[in-house]
Amino acid sequence: MSCARKQSEYEKTFAFRFFRWLGGEKDAFVGNMEMRPQKEYVEEEATIIERMKDRQQAMAEVYDSSHNRELLLFNRLYQCLSVVFCIAIVALLVITVSYLPSVGGENKPTNNQVSEKYITDGEKDTGAVNIVTGMILSYRAFDTFGETNVLFIATCCVMIMLMVDEEKLKENKESNDRGFEPKNDVILQMVATLLVPIVFLFGIYIILNGHLSPGGGFSGGAMIGAGMILYVAAFGFEKTERFFNENVYKCVKVTALICYGCIVTYYFLTGANGLECLIPLGEPGKILSGGITLPINIFVGSEVACTMYAFYALFRRGGL
Repeated sequence: MSCARKQSEYEKTFAFRFFRWLGGEKDAFVGNMEMRPQKEYVEEEATIIERMKDRQQAMAEVYDSSHNRELLLFNRLYQCLSVVFCIAIVALLVITVSYLPSVGGENKPTNNQVSEKYITDGEKDTGAVNIVTGMILSYRAFDTFGETNVLFIATCCVMIMLMVDEEKLKENKESNDRGFEPKNDVILQMVATLLVPIVFLFGIYIILNGHLSPGGGFSGGAMIGAGMILYVAAFGFEKTERFFNENVYKCVKVTALICYGCIVTYYFLTGANGLECLIPLGEPGKILSGGITLPINIFVGSEVACTMYAFYALFRRGGL
């Protein structure tokens, strides 16, 4: 049987020195060859002056616009071609516009079967009195779902770049929140106390009536987001986090996006396979109508409101 070597004996072996060199623990050249530090190179003053003169001469000969013929020719040619190019683009646009059909003409490309379908059968198919909202959130619901995903991804990217650790915010809370703004502004707080509830109610009204009148999730969500920004500007993040903090933000945003995707997928699957959709259209003109338009408006409004508030909060202090 073999016995273990002592550490002092093992350090004398070739294997120990080889593996130490292989692992980078010892430089084979240190202590084995003469090494002198390199002297710092000092350029002579005459050499510096000569090099500067050469540089000035080269700059004067190459970039002297008053005597350089090639540069003068290029500048004149550039100006002439710029004018010709602009005139050609304007002429092309004018000629193209002259061939367009007249406004409201029957032969316009937009007056096709698709738009006729939206106008004729829009209320019957979607249950929404507002044809535009019914078209965007029913016929083109997947397109609007893509736009909502854009908002979600944009917020995620901003959070990745600007999100600050909560412990750092607590350590330097004053400078991150309201260090450079008026504190306890009575006028701003009184105005916010009066306007914020009205703004919230008006935003909810726009969302819930998007299938009946102009409005919908995007405009109503923007209104609610503006109300939240006004509230946090007046009272600060500490009071706002009592009812809307980071956890609430994540739940609302993710839940709204998932529910939107599930409803749209179900709606298109039933329509593509000729199955009856279980979501009732309701009576046109009533609040509880519009089929999938009303819930999608609510989900889109939630996404937009959260996105606006998140952008403001992240750019202001780096946290929600």
